[in-house]
Amino acid sequence: MDIERKQSELIDHFVKQAAGEDASASNLAALILEATAHPSLFAFSEILSVPNLAKLKGTQYSSSLDVLRLFSYGTWSDYKRNVGCLPTLLPDQIRKLKQLTVLTLAETEKVLPYDQLMEELDVSNVRELEDFLINECMYAGIARGKLDQLRRCFEVQFAAGRDLRPEQLDNMIHTLSSWLGTSDSLLHLIQEKIKWADTMSEANKIHKKEIMDKVEEVKKSLKVSLKIQQ
Repeated sequence: MDIERKQSELIDHFVKQAAGEDASASNLAALILEATAHPSLFAFSEILSVPNLAKLKGTQYSSSLDVLRLFSYGTWSDYKRNVGCLPTLLPDQIRKLKQLTVLTLAETEKVLPYDQLMEELDVSNVRELEDFLINECMYAGIARGKLDQLRRCFEVQFAAGRDLRPEQLDNMIHTLSSWLGTSDSLLHLIQEKIKWADTMSEANKIHKKEIMDKVEEVKKSLKVSLKIQQ
């Protein structure tokens, strides 16, 4: 089963569970814990958008919403900056958040220096870093690339995309709208060119017919002249 299909099935499962009418705040908190610790799930925004999660606000489980937001858009560094406001993460959650951190870094740079990765992931040496990249990223199917020990960097060839932050979605919509506007103009221009070419082609056909008609008239005139001379 490919990773995209697996992701889709897991997201659908957790969304349905979160949307259940009998889902209590404690059940929703447990569901978030299960989702964020699941070894094969790397997208959370659809779960975060389930209206039922509003039940967590103002309860003892309200921090579970913050955890879900962290896994949707944040990184390990974000967690460390806000560790006093968030629950202690389980080992599976820590590994997941560090995997997501690699994906975030790979969104903007395709050559990731070891020093940067070690700092972002709280890894103390190159061996530990390379083991993490191989076992938890490449073997997991969320990233592919080359470990360059000489240049001390990870050359990213592929990295799975993360959830879009709301502001990123607005920018994407604006970019797509601009692109569509340009595309519409280009399409209109192409259509005009095709119309012009068709018009010219038709004009050429008419012109060619006029010439052929004149040739035929000349032929007929010559035949008449020859007959008269005979």
